[in-house]
Amino acid sequence: MDVAAPVWRDTKRPLWPLALVVPALPFAALALAAATGSGWAWWLTPVVVLGVVPLIDVLVGEDRENPPEEAVPALQASSYYRWITYLFLPAQFAALVVACAVWNGGPGPVGGAGLVLTAGLVNGIAINTAHELGHKRESVERWLSKIALAPTGYGHFFVEHNRGHHVRVATPEDPASSRLGESYYRFWPRTVVGSLRSAWRLETSRHRLRGRTPWTVRNEILHAWAMTAALFAILTLVFGPEVLPFLALQAVVGFSVLEAVNYLEHYGLLRQRNPAGRYEKVDARHSWNSDRLTTNVLLFQLQRHSDHHANPLRRYQTLRSFDVSPQLPAGYATMLLLAFIPPLWRRVMDHRVLAHYGGDATLANTAPGRYPRTGGISSP
Repeated sequence: MDVAAPVWRDTKRPLWPLALVVPALPFAALALAAATGSGWAWWLTPVVVLGVVPLIDVLVGEDRENPPEEAVPALQASSYYRWITYLFLPAQFAALVVACAVWNGGPGPVGGAGLVLTAGLVNGIAINTAHELGHKRESVERWLSKIALAPTGYGHFFVEHNRGHHVRVATPEDPASSRLGESYYRFWPRTVVGSLRSAWRLETSRHRLRGRTPWTVRNEILHAWAMTAALFAILTLVFGPEVLPFLALQAVVGFSVLEAVNYLEHYGLLRQRNPAGRYEKVDARHSWNSDRLTTNVLLFQLQRHSDHHANPLRRYQTLRSFDVSPQLPAGYATMLLLAFIPPLWRRVMDHRVLAHYGGDATLANTAPGRYPRTGGISSP
């Protein structure tokens, strides 16, 4: 008598709503501030995201389970996973309104700094939700992606990431792929300016190929920027012009968090050219990955980045871990902290990049002048 194979179940199914913890943290900070009267309460979100989460990542460890391919269609079709991403947005915007109200009340220097970091982290992590939504074919999800980008004023990410970064990833031509020996602080202006320019060129070319001016209501960048302008205008009308510096500061923090994630995702990795002079196809070797369970749940499995680049339409619950992918020594939350300290980052990461290429720096995406062109390892 044949025994039926056990039905595979997503063991992380009850954990996925934990991704909503991040936009909920400002409300916990609000309660803490009301209870204590201390401006330090507004540091709760940065402490949890950059302190507690890395510690939990270490304690909980990794999860390398992949869903079997026969389970993928049902997982992809399930609305349960989709609604978790949808619910992030109202929580994100409610947190921003609360932050504006607190700023308007005068939280003091300590509270004000914490408030900027709080809103910036929530809206920066929301760019990851926008990333998940923006890759989908459904128009409602693509519009929700632009809405999630509005608080950071980074709507051009919708165009550049999908049509620029995914084409040029792990090449010197990609402003969002960091180079071996390049610090985050050198990468930041290169990617912020380069991504904006690239997005505008891509959208301009799309419209000119259709024989129309880019200054049209069909321009996806202008859509997104109009959302930011409308959002900031409404918040200014409600809370007064004193919220404008706050909105600007939190936006810079937010998109800087995104660019820090970009920095660590492809650091030093390079697609080689084939005999025809074209870059090889993107594969599992061209993204840094992490199977740390906690940050994968909080970030909709962004850390399974190789599979995302190979299969951009795959929803987060179906992304897979590959043995051949280069692995980060910790989750994204921990690696963000390292990225902000260049000597520590290079001590941890440079030898890993070089080991990935057998010690030959010429095979890596290398910052000019950082390593010899003939290969080998130079001192960080």
